[in-house]
Order: sequence, then C-alpha cells, then structure tokens
Amino acid sequence: MSGPTTSDPGVAGPLDRGTAEALLARADVLLAASEFDAARAHYARLVGFPDPAITGAALLGTGEALYRLDDEAGALWSWEQVTRLPENPSGYAAWRQVAAARVRAGTLRTAFQAYKEAERRAPAQDRAEIASRLGWLSKELGDTHGAGRYFARSRGRERTPIVSYAILGVTVVVSFLALQPEGRDLLNLLELDKGLGNGEWWRLLSPVLVHGSLLHLGFNMYFLYLVGPLVEQVYGSARFLLLYVLTAATASLASFLLGPGPSVGASGALFGLCGVLLVGRALHRPALQGQQRAIMSQIGFLVVINLVLGFGLNTFGGNVDNFAHLGGLAGGLWLGLLIPPIGARELPILGHRPGGGMPGSRTAQADASVRTEDPGAYRASVVAGTGGLALSLMRWAGVGALILVVLAGVVLGAGK
Repeated sequence: MSGPTTSDPGVAGPLDRGTAEALLARADVLLAASEFDAARAHYARLVGFPDPAITGAALLGTGEALYRLDDEAGALWSWEQVTRLPENPSGYAAWRQVAAARVRAGTLRTAFQAYKEAERRAPAQDRAEIASRLGWLSKELGDTHGAGRYFARSRGRERTPIVSYAILGVTVVVSFLALQPEGRDLLNLLELDKGLGNGEWWRLLSPVLVHGSLLHLGFNMYFLYLVGPLVEQVYGSARFLLLYVLTAATASLASFLLGPGPSVGASGALFGLCGVLLVGRALHRPALQGQQRAIMSQIGFLVVINLVLGFGLNTFGGNVDNFAHLGGLAGGLWLGLLIPPIGARELPILGHRPGGGMPGSRTAQADASVRTEDPGAYRASVVAGTGGLALSLMRWAGVGALILVVLAGVVLGAGK
C-alpha cells in the first residue's frame, strides 16, 4: 500500500501544478456534493500556490464553502483576498460575491463600488444584469441620473449624447456661414481678439463656433465626434456642457494672454475634454464598453501627437494656436480632478488591484438580496458619516475658483 501524497490536504509540502489542479478539481466536486468542510480543507491546501489563478480559485471556493457553513464574515474575507491578487480568472465572481455580501450587510455604497469592479470584468452576457443592479443601487443612493444611465445600459443602449451632437451641428453651421465671403462680419464678431479685454466677454466662448478653413472645421468636428459622446456618456449631459464651456474659456484665456493675435476654433476645448478623460480615467476608472475603451486608450497619444504637430507646424510658418491647446488642456486636467463621472460622486478610489473569477453557485441568490430597510436614513447616514457633502462642496468650490481665475485673467490681460 502506498503512503499519502501531497494531494492529501492533510499533508504539508510543496505542490506541483498537476497535483494542485487535481486538488482543485476534487475540492470543486466536494463543494458541489455539499461536503463543505472537506471542500474547505482542500481549497485551503492550495492558498498561496505561486499561480494566482489557482490561489484565486481556491480562495473563491473557500468563501463559497464558508458561506454555506453560515460563516458570512469568513466568506467575505476570503472573497476580498481574491480581489487583492494580480489579475487572474477568479476576480469577476469574487467581486460579485463581495458586492452581494455588502448589500446583505446594508453597506450599499461599497456594494456599488464592488459591482462597478465586477462590471469591468463581466462577460458580455452578464453586463445587462450587473448594470441593472448598479441602476438599483444608484437609485437607492439618491443618484437618479446615474440610475437612468445604468438602467439604459441594462436594456442594451446608452443615453444618446444629444449635447455633443447639438454642439457639433451648431458649430458646423456657424463655421460654414462665417467662411462664406459675406460671413466676414460674423467671423469678426465671434473670433477671439483684444475686444475680449474691452468688455466683449462672449469672446471667451464664441471662438469655438468658428474655424479658419473647411479643413480646420472638419478635423475638429471629427475629434469632437470621437471624444464628445464619450465624455457625455461618462459624465452626463449637464456636466459635459459645463466641462466644454469651462475648457473653452481656459483655452481662450491662455490665447488672449499669450497668443499673438485673433484666434478661432474648438481645439482648445477639445484638448480640455481630453484632459478631463485622462484624469478621470486614472482617478475614477469609469466602466467603459469596447469602443469607449478603445478611444480612451488613445487619448494620451492624441494629445501628445497634436501638441508636437502644432509646435512643428509653427516652426515652418504655420499658424496653430498652441497656447489655446495648452490652456484648454490645463483647464481639463483641473476639472477632471474636481468633477467625477456620474455614479462616482462620493465614492472612494480603491487602492488595490482586483482579480478575476469562477462563478459561485449561490451568486444569483446572493445578488437577489439587494435591499435595504430604510434607504433614506441610510443615505443620510452616509453623507453625515463620510463627509460626502463636504467633499462635494470642496469640488464645486474648485470649479468656482477656476471661473474666478479666468475672469481675473481677462481683467489683468486687458490692462496690458
């Protein structure tokens, strides 16, 4: 008779991959057979295996076994350990389990964040279901705009970026009229020139509506077509309009103070939107769909290449307003720091790296427990307990400070 091998969970010692995979398969069989103590012992033998995929699966299974044994705290701890591992195939289910556990505990705000992490890793067939849960949680937390956005996503469609398309349409019409021979007066009325310092305040914003040529117009409108809907869908229509207006103003201010003369075009505001996305992506990691992720991944490259091209063209006699580009970008970076995407207004930024997932058999039952006895009281306690209101006030104070800087810059520039 042969002696025990390292595949016995009671025997210590290093495991080779084949033995580890056999132990994991055996633990899954025991779990399915409701032999929870035995399954837990097999999973525990695998925790710490060098491959995060095996350790993640073992921790996920341990959590499932503990949950079946009515050890909710132990189960949650085990699932959270999966999310702290490097990326591996077990994090999706772990984030869903963490989210469901936090819902059962009544901590809806942390449950919301966990579902957002799950959404980023969800297979296509599960995204609608998770979006629906995010919509419910947004509604319970008082974010009606975010709820509408997530419920729209759960029905397989995003909110139409009507403000982006409206700005694009108006800009095309106004620019085309100003480019006609008889449109010179319109161009003179809307372009950025020293009239801004003489009380013609509309010139902070109006230059985005006119362009120097059809090529200039076409390039900027294509850029707006790519970036505008992304910002609007992530931040909402009202915030997108605010961001566009304010970055247009910071672009105009920089050009007014540092530029050589009259300036037109929407590129300063577009650089500003890119700045918003660069900071928003780093701080808030908004959930994005495939095309949105593809555009977002190119934002930094687009900013750098356009700045390099702008300075390069000017070296050879071009007339690119790089001061407007840099001013818009600076304003966008500042606003991206201050204004979070919809659904992330008061949410903390998580500092750990999440993992990936093996579906647990009780995920559906756990997710179905999304409820709270007194949402209104809970929302009030969250705001009072986390300082969410104070944080929101600080953010909007920062926006107000930017507006004051722009106004003061115009006044000071007028005295030159």
